[in-house]
Amino acid sequence: MTIEINATKRDLQGTSASRRLRRASRVPGIVYGGTAKPQSIDLDHNELFQALRKEAFYSSVLSLNVGGTKESVLLRDVQRHAYKPQILHVDFQRVDATHKIHQKVPLHFVNADVAPGVKTQGGMVSHVITEVDVKCLPGDLPAFIEVDLKDLSVGHSIHVSQLPLPKGVEVVHHGEGDPVVATVLLKGGSKADEEPPAAAESPAAAPPAEKK
Repeated sequence: MTIEINATKRDLQGTSASRRLRRASRVPGIVYGGTAKPQSIDLDHNELFQALRKEAFYSSVLSLNVGGTKESVLLRDVQRHAYKPQILHVDFQRVDATHKIHQKVPLHFVNADVAPGVKTQGGMVSHVITEVDVKCLPGDLPAFIEVDLKDLSVGHSIHVSQLPLPKGVEVVHHGEGDPVVATVLLKGGSKADEEPPAAAESPAAAPPAEKK
């Protein structure tokens, strides 16, 4: 499903012009990248605000309709008011269907309730990573990557290398090793193989002193 967002070209620049737009329930923005020049735009605040409530809006190739001309873009930045539910500015980047892109994709964790570590071993799932940076062609970009926890036991983990990636999608590592995505820990943080401490020997249980 293609997500479309509408915008109009914006000619007036500067702080005063942006304030007037915001008072009119418009959001100033910019679209850049590709072979075309950067274009200042403005968008309906309510339409954009509702779109930003959807997780897929952040990780999908969007169709930006600027005055009837549609472009494929990625959302790159959103500036929000410090305490008001208001969008102040938004940035979009044009994408080319023939060139690979980098984008963060959310992870969706499923079957945690039936994982042995949770259901029978009294553990709880710790989500170490909730999104990954992927590289792929725009047409191959997934809205999310599903992580199945059904076989996870206490003390066991799922790593980035074990993620079921769609065809044409690769994870871009930032750092060394194979990062942990999720693990099952015993509640309270105790180790699975920890033995309970031996009971202290009471004086009553000690052998009687030898009479002289």
